[in-house]
Amino acid sequence: MSILFYFSTAIGAFFLSFFLTWRVRKIAIKLAIVDKPDGLKKIHPKPTPLLGGVAIFLAFFLILFFVREKLITGDLAYGHWLWFFAGGIFLLIGGILDDKFNLKPRWQIVWPLLAVACVLIGDIGIKKITNPLGGLLYFSNFLSEAFTFTWLLLMMYTTKLLDGVDGLVSGLAVIGGLVIFLFTATTKYFQPDIALASLIFSGVCLGFLIWNWHPAKIFLGESGSLFLGYVLGVLAIISGGKIAIALLVLGLPLLDLFWTIIRRLAAKKNPFSSSDRLHLHHRLLDIGLGQKKTVLIFYAFSLFFGLMALFLQSKGKFLAISILVLIMIFLLAGFTFLEKRKKHIL
Repeated sequence: MSILFYFSTAIGAFFLSFFLTWRVRKIAIKLAIVDKPDGLKKIHPKPTPLLGGVAIFLAFFLILFFVREKLITGDLAYGHWLWFFAGGIFLLIGGILDDKFNLKPRWQIVWPLLAVACVLIGDIGIKKITNPLGGLLYFSNFLSEAFTFTWLLLMMYTTKLLDGVDGLVSGLAVIGGLVIFLFTATTKYFQPDIALASLIFSGVCLGFLIWNWHPAKIFLGESGSLFLGYVLGVLAIISGGKIAIALLVLGLPLLDLFWTIIRRLAAKKNPFSSSDRLHLHHRLLDIGLGQKKTVLIFYAFSLFFGLMALFLQSKGKFLAISILVLIMIFLLAGFTFLEKRKKHIL
């Protein structure tokens, strides 16, 4: 595949996504599927259409269908892509239902579980990972399925919980897809099928981002916030288990997810059903950065560490992840200090 084919396909994905987002936005308004502000987590000034994930899903898989013959040039067969598509269908159905009827948490989890089940049935899994100390670590079938299950849920809930600022998740998805494209398009790790799918994904997310940039004209909704994490998680797997790349691209959001789970469990709350304004992006907003600056900070970290992953070996990637952990600890300590100082002043 030529460079011209890659980018002409990505440009087509961009315009198709842009058009479908416009159409889906009108449908969401007509059906009154909107997100109303509550002054806590939902900080937008007026009701905003949901269902953005529908436009992304349709644009992504329509383009994949038209270039389907280019997607089986490597180790993947049509069956892998069909099961990947089936998982996306479940996320789409569950997301639409949640956007319309605001499902309870115990019903929300059903759809991501069904999506992961499709991936496992389709024999898409993490068979091995690179050992930072050298060599490879191979998984048995059971460990492979358990690791894949955990990884995909982790990715989906990271993007789900991160979706609280205009353009944040969709922009990080653009960066994630682009980094995986660059990695799989290099000579050493050349995987033209994965490179094409990743670049299409970036193009689709960029087309949506035009509408989702602050002030957002449409939101991802449940289907979109889960679907973006799902796609990034699967792309990391089928690109040869490049988990470290996804970890670096979504490093801060993933660490924020871990901290949220620990914090809520310590408070004897359900980590996935309770809500608060203690996420990293909310804290950045609370110190007065505003939505655009907050989003750009996340973009900068994602792009910097994602591009670093292209040039680092296993030990270097492990070191970069360790640096991200230290940055997260520093940020949490800083925000804790500011909050205590504010209470002392008051």
